[in-house]
Amino acid sequence: MPPISNRLNLGKLILALALLSTLIALANTLLASYRVQRDQLVSNTLEANRVYTSKLAETTQTFLLSAQQQLAYAATRLGETGLEPGQAQREASRLQLQSSSFNSSLVVNVDGLVIATSPQTLQLQGEVLKSVGSQMALARRQPLITDPYQSATGKLLISLSHPIFDRKGDYLGYVSGTLYLRQRSALHTLLGKHYYRDGSYLYVVDHNGRIIYHNNPKEVGTYALDNPAVKAVMAGRSGSQQLVNNHGVAQLSGYAPVPATGWGIIAQRPTEATLQPLSRLMTSVIWNAIPLAVLSLLITWWFARRISMPLWQLARNVQEGEDTGNAINHVTGIRAWYFEVAQLKQAVLYSFNALQDRIGTLNRASRTDPMTGLLNRRGLQHALEILQAQGLPFAIVALDIDRFKSINDGHGHDVGDAAIVHIAEQMRRHSRETDVLCRAGGEEFLVLLPGVTVAAAEQTAERLRQAIASEPFAPIGTITVSLGVAHFPTFHADVEQALRLADKALYLAKEQGRNRVVVYPHAD
Repeated sequence: MPPISNRLNLGKLILALALLSTLIALANTLLASYRVQRDQLVSNTLEANRVYTSKLAETTQTFLLSAQQQLAYAATRLGETGLEPGQAQREASRLQLQSSSFNSSLVVNVDGLVIATSPQTLQLQGEVLKSVGSQMALARRQPLITDPYQSATGKLLISLSHPIFDRKGDYLGYVSGTLYLRQRSALHTLLGKHYYRDGSYLYVVDHNGRIIYHNNPKEVGTYALDNPAVKAVMAGRSGSQQLVNNHGVAQLSGYAPVPATGWGIIAQRPTEATLQPLSRLMTSVIWNAIPLAVLSLLITWWFARRISMPLWQLARNVQEGEDTGNAINHVTGIRAWYFEVAQLKQAVLYSFNALQDRIGTLNRASRTDPMTGLLNRRGLQHALEILQAQGLPFAIVALDIDRFKSINDGHGHDVGDAAIVHIAEQMRRHSRETDVLCRAGGEEFLVLLPGVTVAAAEQTAERLRQAIASEPFAPIGTITVSLGVAHFPTFHADVEQALRLADKALYLAKEQGRNRVVVYPHAD
């Protein structure tokens, strides 16, 4: 089995679980926070663009109505003078210079002839205009704002015009102001100041989906009919949505129509630019969360050690419990401060005690003669080691049943076994608690008498002989024994030699007629 220190333990598992839980919780928190913040940023940007385009549409509407009013005032004054050339030139100059609403202004008679222009550098005075805007104004004879068209001077523009009527109501022509689409104009001034450096931009489309204003002049005059926001605003709706523009870039778009013209204003911001601050925010959140996470892990580590330490100590003692007695002492000293460990500690102690009892039983069984309950040769050897270790002198009495073979042959082995048990009982009855009683084998026995002199040992042996001889034993009647006595270290300093001397004394007792006690020196 691998050493405990080299294997996963409860403390490491708790710490790993806490770390995993912390990482999962942190990841979940960051993910949830990211999603909430992302959705909030997207929602706020969409709403901001919607509100922004709505306000800008109102402003553009106001500007166009104001420009129409300027043209209406000029048309009234021109109608009163009957398109007198001098007055026409003054009105054209006033319109172009007074409010800077127009890039150029013209006064045109009923035949399409240009009466006056401002600036005069247009060199259109005296020319007959055949442009789309001029023909539309002459045909409709009402205030109008044209679609983008190419002027006689080659410029892409929008024309605002108002009819001129004299006091009798006769149509005299029209006065118009132009807004250049690819050059600086009042429209550019109105819309361009709202351009941002964060990637946001806006553009204006007419009712046909044609771009009439864009921060990139190259886009002006092109169509954006595939754009969902353009489709919505062409239908007269205002709102916001996420979309992908013609260049494949994800955008957050807000849009609103200009009712007076059917135009649509669209404000867009790249989704990536909108979410860019969120990445920095998440990084900041992570760095700010690290100290608390580390502190939490340290606290978890401390609690994990506190929780796992008694379990680790129990496991170590169970694994290394070769010496059951020491293991019991170690387990008893473990501080079981919570219920589960207390229960485990109690169970381990119970197991160790049961194991110790079992080992004791096995040890006793291995050192005990199963028939008589006396020590066997192994038990005798253990007893001799203890006596020698303590330095105690002791007498040795060797005992043998007389004529035991004839008992076995004449009465059977059961009676022979009963005779052996009978002798063992007599030995117990006439011995002290400190005496060592042993069945050496067959009908032979040994008695060790610690702290007893030779004379006292002889008397003890004689009392035992007489007791056995006087005790009836059915079906034989009586049994006699022969005994030999020696002493350690009086007779010999070597235990094994002292035991042999006791055996020699026993054999002498047999030779002298049995049923007697012989002390070794007397027999020598």
